[in-house]
Amino acid sequence: MNLLTVNDLTKKFGQFTALDGVNIDVKEGEIYGFIGPNGAGKSTTIRVLLGILKATKGEAKIFGKNVWKDAVDIHKHIAYVPGDVNLWPNLTGGEVIDLFVKLRGGNHRSKRKELIEKFNLDPTKKCRTYSKGNRQKVALVAAFASEADLYILDEPTSGLDPLMEQVFQEYVLDVKQRGKSVLLSSHILSEVEKLCDRVGIIRQGKMIETGTLDELRHLTRTNMLVETKNPITSINEIKGIHDLVHQGKALSFQVDAEELDNVIKHISRFGIVKLESAPPTLEDLFMRHYEQKDGSGAGGGT
Repeated sequence: MNLLTVNDLTKKFGQFTALDGVNIDVKEGEIYGFIGPNGAGKSTTIRVLLGILKATKGEAKIFGKNVWKDAVDIHKHIAYVPGDVNLWPNLTGGEVIDLFVKLRGGNHRSKRKELIEKFNLDPTKKCRTYSKGNRQKVALVAAFASEADLYILDEPTSGLDPLMEQVFQEYVLDVKQRGKSVLLSSHILSEVEKLCDRVGIIRQGKMIETGTLDELRHLTRTNMLVETKNPITSINEIKGIHDLVHQGKALSFQVDAEELDNVIKHISRFGIVKLESAPPTLEDLFMRHYEQKDGSGAGGGT
């Protein structure tokens, strides 16, 4: 069953088309990754889903209800975390968390306490004293302490350190185990890979691909730069190598994740002098894989 459905969603600001026929569906108990470069239209889509912006065309429903007309009812059952959290400066973090939890009709004191400890948050400080990361923590604690059916998370780990990102991932998976749904907007591919059942990719306001990560396996290639004592032979015959380029004495190429072991074994026979590897950024991937598919030049929102 689909908890969230978006059909042919279009949003224009004057002559500018921020969203161009976006389609999304999030099933019950599913973590859906909504990914794309910054400025692709992720946050604009989410603002429509939250009833903040009215769509120019198309349909968006959450729990079978219209996101614009029934926004008040829908908000009783969703938790939202933006990428840049603004809080009341004179309230403490704990007071803000209590306010958000009460608005959703919950009172989970033990869960609240557990989350505050896990996220290493001091709830007694005034919000004006918090760093960006601590403001994110307040919003995340409030969201996960609530009894929501759908969690809409828009770049939620912005400003968090790697340890806190791990805590965040634990709670997202906990939400899924309890049968809840998550729409996770992100430009961090590794975060999406760890958490999401399906992924929808947006670029310049258009949905380019949707599927499981297995179906979108080309997104998980590793960039490699290798320099060896002896020239590498027969590398073209190795399975899973793409975009091979000679750079002086070095070779640069991409490797499919499942073939990485075989490639390393092959090149190690030639005496490795230098080896650099890095995951591709989403921006790189969009430029490489989708530029030809999306030749419209239409701009995207934020």
